[in-house]
Amino acid sequence: MLSLSTKDIQLKQSAEDKQEAIKAIAAGLEQQGLVETGYVNGMLDREAQNSTFLGNGIAIPHGTTDTRGLVKETGVRVHHFPQGVNWGDGKTVYLAIGIAAKSDEHLGILKQLTKVLSADGVEDKLKTSDSAEGLIAILNGEAQLEADFDESYVQLAFPATDLVQLTAVAAGLVKNHQSASNETVADAIAAGATHLGQGLWVAKSHKGVSRTALSFVTPAESFEEAGSPVKGLLFVAACNGAHVNNMNYLAQLLFKNQASKLFNAAADQVVTLLTEEALEGNTEVFKIRNPHGLHARPGAMLVSVAKKFNSNILVANLNGEGKAVNAKSLMKVIALGVKQGHELQFTAQGDDADEALAAIGLAIADGLGEGK
Repeated sequence: MLSLSTKDIQLKQSAEDKQEAIKAIAAGLEQQGLVETGYVNGMLDREAQNSTFLGNGIAIPHGTTDTRGLVKETGVRVHHFPQGVNWGDGKTVYLAIGIAAKSDEHLGILKQLTKVLSADGVEDKLKTSDSAEGLIAILNGEAQLEADFDESYVQLAFPATDLVQLTAVAAGLVKNHQSASNETVADAIAAGATHLGQGLWVAKSHKGVSRTALSFVTPAESFEEAGSPVKGLLFVAACNGAHVNNMNYLAQLLFKNQASKLFNAAADQVVTLLTEEALEGNTEVFKIRNPHGLHARPGAMLVSVAKKFNSNILVANLNGEGKAVNAKSLMKVIALGVKQGHELQFTAQGDDADEALAAIGLAIADGLGEGK
């Protein structure tokens, strides 16, 4: 687990270009005693091979495998550029995280950082952050970027006969997790629920909420309220925008007339439906054989191959959390924490899905730019 302190953060930095930014970061790593003189050359060489820009205004400059011997101690140096730095190809970086790592320790660092930094809306938070403590909170995942929602927030087949009961139970689930208060429950009941269609209702509240969270409840037997069926209720307790992605996934289900999937699913499946992208398409599984896993360079190669096709493509690390992410997002791919021997499941949906999966399989077999 990466531990950050204020001494690792440099605020209000500026640089003419990425080379100047990288040199300043390398100097900081050396001053902290993390690397020996000359590591900067590896960082510049690495950047020349392939851009370390990840997306969301973030770059992760680091050395090559040839300069790992110059690393004394694993650590990072974070430079914040509020005005941005031109990272080439029209990409602007607001946060550059210089990494010094021995062996494969960088994979753990990348997984931790990218999992946090891949969240939607994080770029704006990074731009406007004005304190080292604030940046550390974001990088350590302490600043909430995703709504709290897991199986413990789901109650299936509750013996309710009206919406008031369902709403009270749903709001109570959030309250029991210390994310909301009695005021939240009272406000949700008083405001009532809205029918979204297909038997799905939603209730919400922002009063007395300390952390954004979702809950989902279904009745033991469906009933009617104001002439509309009640098959399930989603409760949203919001104090920020961390629930936006969840609502987008919900909107996709409704648009496809698939709300029934929520009513017929087990608790873990309900969570998956409202927290992950989903595709119905062709699937293939490939094993990663790269000695150092999917670090930035092979990860970028994989994403580059995926982007050549029009099909939507998701990838899940079957040896990790198993959560499917967009295979065309470098940030999300690296966040999978893929090591040598891990198996990746790709799902492609579109006219060129077969061609996409074949090309991805070939690229992985060829070593993703690092040789077989």
